[in-house]
Amino acid sequence: MPFTDRDLCREAIRRTLRQRAGDSPDALVIARATAEIWLQMSAQLTPVIGGNGVDAILKRSLYLTSAAFPWLASPDEQIDHESLPVRISMRLAGRDPVAAAQASSSLLITFTELLATLIGNSLTRRLLDPLWAAAPGVVEQEKIS
Repeated sequence: MPFTDRDLCREAIRRTLRQRAGDSPDALVIARATAEIWLQMSAQLTPVIGGNGVDAILKRSLYLTSAAFPWLASPDEQIDHESLPVRISMRLAGRDPVAAAQASSSLLITFTELLATLIGNSLTRRLLDPLWAAAPGVVEQEKIS
């Protein structure tokens, strides 16, 4: 079965998170890797969609991801730009590594897919593909497509 662009993007996000977290990560390492990726994503996107746009997509992504990971939900709706990623990292750091990794990758994937619905796949790829570590399987599959 051939991979779709969406499948390739999801796998690239998961692989990048695994590479940044290392071979035997704990939840704190996963939280730090997520925060690092998030800061890079925000830096890439803010000039294009603005800080409020980035925040709105992150909040929506958090809301959607909280359906599967209720402990990610924030009861406080008045969260500013700087504190939301910190609060997400704190929640990830407080979980077991498997749950933290699953929630983190789900949040990043949801964010990327929401962004693509707003600005299109092409622009999303141009802005975010440099952040996702190229994995041999992904690169080989992209050459075949």
